[in-house]
Amino acid sequence: MTVTANATSRLGARELTLAYEERTVVEGLDLDVPDGRVTVIVGPNACGKSTLLRALGRLLKPARGSVLLDGEELARIPTRRVAQSLGLLPQTPVAPEAITVADLVARGRQPHQRWWQQWSEDDERAVADAMARTDVAALADRQVDELSGGQRQRVWIAMALAQETDLLLLDEPTTYLDISHQVEVLDLVRRLNHERGRTVVAVLHDLNQAARYADHLVAMKAGRVVAEGRPSDVVRAELVREVFGLEAVVVPDPVTGGPMVVPGRPWEG
Repeated sequence: MTVTANATSRLGARELTLAYEERTVVEGLDLDVPDGRVTVIVGPNACGKSTLLRALGRLLKPARGSVLLDGEELARIPTRRVAQSLGLLPQTPVAPEAITVADLVARGRQPHQRWWQQWSEDDERAVADAMARTDVAALADRQVDELSGGQRQRVWIAMALAQETDLLLLDEPTTYLDISHQVEVLDLVRRLNHERGRTVVAVLHDLNQAARYADHLVAMKAGRVVAEGRPSDVVRAELVREVFGLEAVVVPDPVTGGPMVVPGRPWEG
């Protein structure tokens, strides 16, 4: 089935409702992910951010409505074709015990392999390129469970890159990382977007990081999109109050010139 979609967006949602058993988490949501941009989804805990990302990555079936990829309902597209177009890094990925970095990254090539051709020069090139871009080539023979949090996250991103998809979904890629490694991972995501034109959708908790790294910001509350657009247009004191229930002052970021939120006290209105 083909559904009308935004001509500048390969990935989107129409009238999307998502639920876990009887509990509705996202309801009647419309979204177009801008191609070739970094989109960041923000919002308070339990607002549906990660649930939405799971649906965009076909890990959660819609209760109603649809997720669209190239104008087709995602649920109707063959799994292999989805995996060749869309890569997903979940919030807390778990590596098989004792697997090496090189072997884990190589698993990103599975969607491109056939039973008569298990490994190719293209696979070798994609894995080497992904490891070089994420700066994990020197770790190739190390076991993943021996690495630091920042190193492991770079390895997981390398696996997603080796998949060579145009669309990359990242669910809270900075969780459990210290501030230095958070910046390291987000700088890497930004470089991938700039150098390769990858379309990225990420869920982040930190509103200031979202404002710094996003081209397109989506603010959610209670399963709905409250506002979306450029961070400079979206990140306002009124929005912080409405979405996060927090009084705040928005000032220019001294590094980027974009908006930066200085938190005040919880709003009591």
